[in-house]
Amino acid sequence: MIDLRFLTPADPDDWPLWRDARLAALRDAPHAFKVRLSDWPTGGEEEWRARFARRDAVHVVAVSADGRPLGPAGGIPSPGRDGVAELRSLWVGPEARGRRTGDRLLAAVEAWARRTGRTSLRLAVLAGNAPAEALYRRNGFTDADEPYAPYEPYAPSTPDRSVGGGAPGAERAFGERVMVKRLVPVVPER
Repeated sequence: MIDLRFLTPADPDDWPLWRDARLAALRDAPHAFKVRLSDWPTGGEEEWRARFARRDAVHVVAVSADGRPLGPAGGIPSPGRDGVAELRSLWVGPEARGRRTGDRLLAAVEAWARRTGRTSLRLAVLAGNAPAEALYRRNGFTDADEPYAPYEPYAPSTPDRSVGGGAPGAERAFGERVMVKRLVPVVPER
């Protein structure tokens, strides 16, 4: 059985689960992320807590019955874009693949985006990551028609490896394809 656990910066027990899930993702699929395992050389508690501390974000981890992390997903408000949220760090571990775990993680972040009044959810998928792109398309994402400006901690530190193709501006540094899904925000009942 795979459960989803919503993590909170206020819970001191949550940041290690996020750390373990992110490190597992970077070990298993370095080709799928701009951030590399080597970008976290110390992995100290303070650094991980700071990374996890955003109170305007959502952090979700798929966990096994015995509590092991099987995949993370996160969402943040898009810097400088009113009404836009960004999906970050989605990865599904090998033992959870083929069980709709990615769909569930994505749905959890999408639900957060709707609850917080966002009108679209954006993401960047690196070129060649066909399983991830298929997941996003299956869940209603389409190619973005405008360039992506990555959030500063994710800014490219390597030369541009653009590969072209798709909608104008859909691929930039790291050969990423930017995708978007339009959302209807959830309006709280009065």
